[in-house]
Amino acid sequence: MTEWWRGGVIYQVYPRSFQDSNGDGVGDLPGIIRRLDHIAGLGVDCIWLSPITRSPQADMGYDVSDYRDVDPLFGSLHDFDSLVEQAHARNLKVIMDQVVSHTSDLHPWFQESRLNRTNAKADWYVWADPLPDGSPPNNWPAVFGGRAWEWNPTRGQYYLHNFLASQPDLNFHNLNVQQGVLDVMRFWLERGIDGFRLDTVNYYFHDKKLRSNPPNKLPEHLPYAVNPYDMQEHKYSKSQPENVDFLKRVRTLLNEYPGAASVGEVGDSHQSVQLMAEYTSGGDTLHMCYGFDFLGNDFTATHFRERIETFFKVGPDGWPCWSFSNHDVPRHMTRWAKHSQSPAELARQSAALVLSLKGSVCLYQGEELGLPETDLLFEELTDPRGIRFWPEDKGRDGCRTPMPWDAGEAPNGFTTGTPWLPVKPAQSALNVASQNADESSTLAFYRAALAWRKQHPCLQTGEIAFLKAAEPVLAFTRLEGNDGLLCVFNLSAEPQSLTVTGLLDGTTLEAVSQNADLDGIALTLGASGYAFVPVPAGRPVDLRAA
Repeated sequence: MTEWWRGGVIYQVYPRSFQDSNGDGVGDLPGIIRRLDHIAGLGVDCIWLSPITRSPQADMGYDVSDYRDVDPLFGSLHDFDSLVEQAHARNLKVIMDQVVSHTSDLHPWFQESRLNRTNAKADWYVWADPLPDGSPPNNWPAVFGGRAWEWNPTRGQYYLHNFLASQPDLNFHNLNVQQGVLDVMRFWLERGIDGFRLDTVNYYFHDKKLRSNPPNKLPEHLPYAVNPYDMQEHKYSKSQPENVDFLKRVRTLLNEYPGAASVGEVGDSHQSVQLMAEYTSGGDTLHMCYGFDFLGNDFTATHFRERIETFFKVGPDGWPCWSFSNHDVPRHMTRWAKHSQSPAELARQSAALVLSLKGSVCLYQGEELGLPETDLLFEELTDPRGIRFWPEDKGRDGCRTPMPWDAGEAPNGFTTGTPWLPVKPAQSALNVASQNADESSTLAFYRAALAWRKQHPCLQTGEIAFLKAAEPVLAFTRLEGNDGLLCVFNLSAEPQSLTVTGLLDGTTLEAVSQNADLDGIALTLGASGYAFVPVPAGRPVDLRAA
């Protein structure tokens, strides 16, 4: 079976916000089924479902209380089976979130573990005695604020929670926990799922000695961080070396199901690409990983080049999955807006860039519409992170608002009821129906760009080599056999003039290029311009400022 995931494009569906079918204001599985033709029509290869398993929804499904059932909010196991079947009928793979670094405190495993120190699940979570003064065993903070330790008077111990206190961490040093997690994955693989997106994949193991983390080096102009979590170097609380051996066990399981694939989320600001490479190298760990390197504010040629080159230097046989937006960060249309004069041109440029990098690609729902971040009021928030750190950190609700489907007024066909998060005018105006009727829309471009990518093997699995170019120009070649492209991007609103050597006479730009002109060896890129130029195999090309 071909490795569909290598160079594949994954479309992330956030089920709460995709399509509501029953009027309760929350998206669900029947709603996703209704909109499958939209996803298939884009030309992507796979759907990633954010959490749909049973949960009290304290962290919007990332707090699982039953790994083997669909939460009634989203439907039923029958709905899940139907979704997979109908997606497969459209040649779409389906992967689902597996949130196994932690559970909900309502999960039966934790309910048993918390009772005493001698029960069968006593060591399934990370428990620790207090220090002599009653304080927690170390200085580890929680991502969502406060200490990462919560007192349990029944056991007379603290338990570890890297996120909310209602999300206790599983103890992966216990082999029974590892097997329990693998059994959960097998349950879904037997139902026909095509793989998993593994949430917080580098959080599985903690330091057995529970050593305190050292302080993080903050910029001189920043005496403290908005979130104290960022004031530590998380040397002992995550990203432990034991993680790799467990990932090999995951790969061994997936190998039993031909075509099944994994993509891990690496949450580590200091060594993200290094861990991505480590976790995907050797052919016996994960298939793909993504990090947060391109999910921040950096939008420079140096940044993109350094991160990609570092990945393939650390793991030449590893495989990344690049993304510019997802459910955890502000949408890139807002993060990078200052670098472009036109939102529509920025949307096309960012799509062209992510689709031409070496690796697989993950697109987040609404990206194909050019949706910006939604500006929400405090009283409209549901995200615990945003509520805690407002207004310096407004949380993740702004990127999670519902998809606008129909023309007209909000909520634009998402629901017949009141949506769980509001659809604001900026998002409403970019609805699917209006863009479907416009051949020059961002949606039309995404479809054309994805189809064009599939015509070029070099963009799916070809080698990447960066050319010397000064900011704000990012330039590289992609080569696979006789298929080759020179890819040049102007990451600014100011025109750039370049000279290209090594092209064949009469070479013209690929049709998906934007604000670009090639006249012989003279290449001009306007604001947010980019050019794709065919290059002959084995013939070196060079680029310099005109």
